[in-house]
Amino acid sequence: MSVETRQSLPTFRMPAGFNGLLPALVLIVLFFVVPVLALLLRSVTEPEPGLQNYATLLGDGTYARVFFNTFLVASVVTAVTVLVAFPVAWMLAIMPSALASIVFGVIILSMWTNLLTRTYAWMVLLQRTGVINRTLMAIGVIDQPLPLINNLTGVTIGMVYIMLPFMILPLVGTLRAIDPMTLRAAALCGASPFQAFRRILLPLSLPGVAAGGLMVFVMSLGYFVTPALLGGTSNMMLAEMIAQMIQSLLNWGLGSAAAFILLIVTMALYALQLRLVGARRMSGGI
Repeated sequence: MSVETRQSLPTFRMPAGFNGLLPALVLIVLFFVVPVLALLLRSVTEPEPGLQNYATLLGDGTYARVFFNTFLVASVVTAVTVLVAFPVAWMLAIMPSALASIVFGVIILSMWTNLLTRTYAWMVLLQRTGVINRTLMAIGVIDQPLPLINNLTGVTIGMVYIMLPFMILPLVGTLRAIDPMTLRAAALCGASPFQAFRRILLPLSLPGVAAGGLMVFVMSLGYFVTPALLGGTSNMMLAEMIAQMIQSLLNWGLGSAAAFILLIVTMALYALQLRLVGARRMSGGI
């Protein structure tokens, strides 16, 4: 081949920065893409090739109820977590930095405590003879112990406690970025505290609420330990059902199909959240 021919042939060059991204791409393929593809393959090949596993999950009322319970618990936990986390995040955003660092450290420390230990602690607190019921009965608030465990109430309390740091962290960053002079200007213009909150503080904090809410909701969809220990059989969630299918029944096909459906729904919700937040930013809504 002549020099002129070699010079005329197109040459392939690595995109700029591709060499630095290659290790990360390999890890993503090995630890995310390959397992997901293996999950999809097992869901359509076991016990025999076809879509019968998906038809069973979507057509059986028992499995449909588990899906409904999963999204119901995740929605309730997310809503309650937002309501509880917002005032805490606002307090951290406006309090002196030294005191805020101490409170922030306590919140972070709760994340480092063993999850199983915290769940068992709530089991002790919420049971019929636990501290909460005995205290309420001692001060005369109730006459009979409240059913705070093995139901949706216990699952919500336990999961909200665990999810709070994941909601507070993005909210604090968003609230600290809001100029306090904006709220002072609203007060000088005659706005009441509620009007300032509804028309200024809340819209400006929506990126943090959306980010933290999505994180809490997605994590709640796949939670296993807390719902299994604090919930009852009528409140079974999808993660617990998948564990029973694979560990007890050895039904890898049905369990893989359930896990893949949960993955698809989660990714769809994430894409929807990105689209809504992106559209709102482009329109100047935030």
